[in-house]
Amino acid sequence: MFSLFKKKKIIPLVKLSGVIGSVGKFKQGIDFSGQEEIITKAFSLKKSPAVAISINSPGGSPVQSHLIHDHIRQLAKKNNKKVIVFAEDVAASGGYLISCAGDEIYANKSSIIGSIGVIYSSFGFKDLIGKIGVERRVYTAGKNKSTLDPFLDEKEEDINRLKNIQLDLHKDFIDVVENSRASKLKKDKAIELFSGEFWSGRKALELGLIDGLGNVNDILKNKFGENIIIKKFEKSKSWLARRLSSETQIEKLLNTIEEKNLWQKYGF
Repeated sequence: MFSLFKKKKIIPLVKLSGVIGSVGKFKQGIDFSGQEEIITKAFSLKKSPAVAISINSPGGSPVQSHLIHDHIRQLAKKNNKKVIVFAEDVAASGGYLISCAGDEIYANKSSIIGSIGVIYSSFGFKDLIGKIGVERRVYTAGKNKSTLDPFLDEKEEDINRLKNIQLDLHKDFIDVVENSRASKLKKDKAIELFSGEFWSGRKALELGLIDGLGNVNDILKNKFGENIIIKKFEKSKSWLARRLSSETQIEKLLNTIEEKNLWQKYGF
């Protein structure tokens, strides 16, 4: 007896949302160890024609970004799957690096895309501790062990050393983008794609940073037919972990400030 209904295609959708890296004691951000199993499961659906990735991230750890990007590409090659990435509010910095694991990238016209650069930020407290009568004592084995200590004067050699590291990381980022987007990138003499600047989804499309505008449901149905099931794969946020966290109030505050600073850079 033949089925009267056409069998539906299942498209796995991996949702990645948050700052990239270990945020807090229970690692609520996007990191490789927390996402590896979920991403692997999504690619294990043998009959699915593609794997969709939804990304909403202002960036974070370069290492974790590369690990997740590389894992997606390795699984795509191993399982012969096409990867389609959808940017939500933000796919910037490390969020865009992960997006480059896609064979195609889509976004909303108002999404924030790009920020292909590397940043390091800190504070200097040298004058402050002097005013409140605190004496800083540092003992090291290795002359560069106290590089960029916020309670000491900046040294030009330390700054140059940091900038050289940033240039290496920036080159790695650029290589990922150029290898992924290849001839799709539209080099505009008035716009430097790799300056760290970010753009709206509409402008990112003009620059070749993405392939089109649209949402997950519409794009996937247009590609694979109306008769599809989108199966979501997402790391659950443990209520128990949040309740049992032994972080101090200062640690929680610093983590919150760091995370909000990343989001606010892109207007969120």
